[in-house]
Amino acid sequence: MKQILQSARSGALELVEVPAPTPAEGQVLVQNHFSVVSPGTEKMAMDFARKSLVGKARSRPDLVKQVVRKLQHEGPGPTYRAVTTRLEAPQPLGYASAGVVVAVGPGVDGFAPGNRVACAGAGYANHAELIVVPENLVVHVPRELELEKAAYATLGAIAMQGVRVADPRLGEVAAVIGLGLIGQIAVQLLRAAGCRVLAIDIDSRRVEEALEQGAAWGATPGDDHEAWMNQATEGFGADIALVTAASESSAPIQLAADLCRMKGRVACVGATAMDLDRRTFYDKELELRMSMSYGPGRYDRRYEELGLDYPISYVRWTENRNLQAFVELAAAGDIDPARLDAEIVDFADAEASYEALAKGERKNLAILFRYADSPDSSRSLSLAGDASQRTAKQGDLGIAFVGAGNYAKAQLLPAVGKVSGVGKVSIVTATGPSALRTCEKFGFANCGTNPQAVFDDANVDLVFVATQHDSHAQIAAEALRAGKAVWLEKPIGLDRESVRDLITTARETEGFLSVGYNRRFSPHLRAVADAFAGRREPLALQYTVAAGATPSGTWITDPKTGGGRIVGECCHFVDLAIALVGALPVSVHARALGRDPERDDSIITTIGFEDGSVATLQYLASASAELPKERFEASSQRTTVQCENFRTTRTIGGKSFKTVNQNKGQQDAVLAVIEACKSGAPSPFTLAELAANSETTFAILDSIRSGETIDVAARMADYAT
Repeated sequence: MKQILQSARSGALELVEVPAPTPAEGQVLVQNHFSVVSPGTEKMAMDFARKSLVGKARSRPDLVKQVVRKLQHEGPGPTYRAVTTRLEAPQPLGYASAGVVVAVGPGVDGFAPGNRVACAGAGYANHAELIVVPENLVVHVPRELELEKAAYATLGAIAMQGVRVADPRLGEVAAVIGLGLIGQIAVQLLRAAGCRVLAIDIDSRRVEEALEQGAAWGATPGDDHEAWMNQATEGFGADIALVTAASESSAPIQLAADLCRMKGRVACVGATAMDLDRRTFYDKELELRMSMSYGPGRYDRRYEELGLDYPISYVRWTENRNLQAFVELAAAGDIDPARLDAEIVDFADAEASYEALAKGERKNLAILFRYADSPDSSRSLSLAGDASQRTAKQGDLGIAFVGAGNYAKAQLLPAVGKVSGVGKVSIVTATGPSALRTCEKFGFANCGTNPQAVFDDANVDLVFVATQHDSHAQIAAEALRAGKAVWLEKPIGLDRESVRDLITTARETEGFLSVGYNRRFSPHLRAVADAFAGRREPLALQYTVAAGATPSGTWITDPKTGGGRIVGECCHFVDLAIALVGALPVSVHARALGRDPERDDSIITTIGFEDGSVATLQYLASASAELPKERFEASSQRTTVQCENFRTTRTIGGKSFKTVNQNKGQQDAVLAVIEACKSGAPSPFTLAELAANSETTFAILDSIRSGETIDVAARMADYAT
């Protein structure tokens, strides 16, 4: 299928052939018939992408601070890889479309193939022939409404939410400042709500268009508004002002305040600066209200991605209900998107349309892409040209990736590229653009969105599984049953059942299972281990992780998808302890420091080992950002060794070992696993170690809940052969 993509580094646009997506649980696969380009929003994204690195840095000082901190802690190498990985990620464009349902994923009950629908959401309702969209971002289109009008539903929902926030009353006077696509739709909505509208824009053509949409009056910002105020409101001013302009100046907000009456309402929809004149708002006792995109549910992952709706008795107008209301108003003829100044363009000409927009040559209020009837729905794609040279040669180890997010692109794929004797066979990701661009960059022969193609490919010997955490155990088990060796990113499972099933599968298939616990392969850990060679006494290990604030709104902290950071990240530190001690954990006692783990997942835990060694792990979400991200200290037999951020390791009173860049062992781990697969050697990890690691992280959570010490050794009996 075809999709328009933008380079985040250069801003270059390209209409490319990519593998078609597959609907996951709760998603709907839609064949687009029309999609809307909103020139204001999308040109802003294009302009940002086309800025130099310096220009981007000036625009986003918050990201610059993150880069500087990463540079301080990890060194130039890891920082450079992380930045370039993000800049090279393909950027899909578009967030408003309409089409016909082709298929639905598991758990979708409200839609079926053949349904006519409108779709919303950046990253979902893209300019592409086929898209997958979460169920809460899809609405049915009435039979009497043309799909080219339904494609405006997202823009309509944004305007509608702004109007709802402004709370217009029948007969009130409203000013709309900024007459782009959202502003013009807002004029229609306010007219439908029984308001008289003053339409204002710096472009007189847009003012004329707003008068055609139903505005009673039109003006430019520099006009003398006193005459209008006297004529229309007897000198009192507008009841409400809706700011739909995008501006780096606060002038639109100030104008809104000037136009409003005492105790009027100013609702902000557009992206404008807000250096407000307090006196104007104070003297009139104005209300300033902010509108958040499509409505309640926006930016809430649980609503948009997981399909958890807000009860209508508590939240009348969610973003989905706003979308549905818009298409129903359009179907009834109360508003008419066809009256908007839009040009219909064949999707094949998308590149030229965007370039004209970037150069300021396209003056239409909107562009409507029209799609061909029969897109290619193949979920696999072979790269042209040198694809035959990329496949595994005789004797090479054929490698495939299922999942290739930022970590895989910054660490694993570059590491594979440095190893000789491998064939880069295939990369499968959830989205076609990511799979294509990742294959192109790292020299793989095939890309796709269907993991089964990897399992069925006889050229594949080793599968790297780097998907979201909830799919780890299932995909790894399928790969093992297909006779593939597996590198599985951590954690290996989110619950005891999935971990037991995976370990059982590895045992029954006698398959090769390794996990991305890379720290045991770090030269810094080897230096620590060398200091305790021949140790006969227990080891005391203290590990402190300045993890940073607990992230909110991400799949990582979702218990069902990411498992939270204790299961998803602390397993790294447990494995380091297992490798350094050389024995399995037998007991765990833990305590949480935060009252709400979604806001503060800080914990302190003590882990006992078979040989009497003890590891104390402090995982801190509220520690100073100036602390090293990771530091640990090991002591035994009058020897103490300290490691800071895997850049500096020193034996107290002895030698020091330093590296310019942080070295957590990623490259060495990949090399060790590939060499083991080539030679037929066993995995660097025993199944007992992998099971004990997961059981330890589960025991941490159980101990926090119960306040008791958890017997990990007893739980390991479930894994006995």
